[in-house]
Amino acid sequence: MAAVSTGQIEEQEPFAGAGAQGGVERAFGPLRAALEETGDIMILTGRTIVSALRPPYPYGEELVSQFLFVLRLAWLPLMVTTFALNYGAPGIQAANILQLIGATDRLGGFFVLASLREIGPLITGTVIAGVAGTAITADLGARKIREELDALQVLGVDPVKNLVVPRFLSLMLVTALFDIYAVIFGVFGGLLAGILYGVPLGEFWSTFFANVETTDLWGSVLKTAIFGAIIAIVCCYKGMTASGGAEGVGRAVNEAVVTTLLLTGAVNYVFTQVLLATHPNLLVIKG
Repeated sequence: MAAVSTGQIEEQEPFAGAGAQGGVERAFGPLRAALEETGDIMILTGRTIVSALRPPYPYGEELVSQFLFVLRLAWLPLMVTTFALNYGAPGIQAANILQLIGATDRLGGFFVLASLREIGPLITGTVIAGVAGTAITADLGARKIREELDALQVLGVDPVKNLVVPRFLSLMLVTALFDIYAVIFGVFGGLLAGILYGVPLGEFWSTFFANVETTDLWGSVLKTAIFGAIIAIVCCYKGMTASGGAEGVGRAVNEAVVTTLLLTGAVNYVFTQVLLATHPNLLVIKG
């Protein structure tokens, strides 16, 4: 009986170890996958930058095509979104609060903080990710499923230089330009909110230009250019690694949008903290 019991115990021990290993895998598997994916994205980022700087430059036509594609798709959603959000939430709400304390003349200075520094860049990144990022992921994902990317490599064509680099450069450029566009319509929305609450135009522009600095402008443009780079890299990576047919492409599109929104939010926090730390004069609200 003792021998039988010992044999049973010896047979059960491997199964217990396998169960523990499976539990560890289930617990840390997603973390490992996320770290591996982060590493792959960083590698793709490095390869993209090197390919963009190293000659030859065969992607000029594709760069122009992608730039015009994003420009055509995103200008109207961006205009409507920036105007509506700046007019509605910050504009009317801030004007209402400032009216209670008799300081509606400060509305222009508030829009330096709201539109130029934060809302404009964030809306630009969100719209570009939702409009252009999804299109990039779906396009490259479909090519991956049809094995076109493998065919390019067989023919000696580098997919990174010919497909990723033009999208990377075009999204950086178009997000930087669209940020200025978004800021203009955002401030215009705030101006209308001020008019609704009886704020004189002179007071609005006076406090606006008293608080705005060149650092605000180049910081806002640089931030959105970084957003464009993040959107391009993540969406290209998700598209080029898609698998599982049409369902896999849809899943890649969803993951690309979620990842880009999370990363742009994190980068926005870090960038804002660094900018304010290196330019403490931006913290001073002027009259």
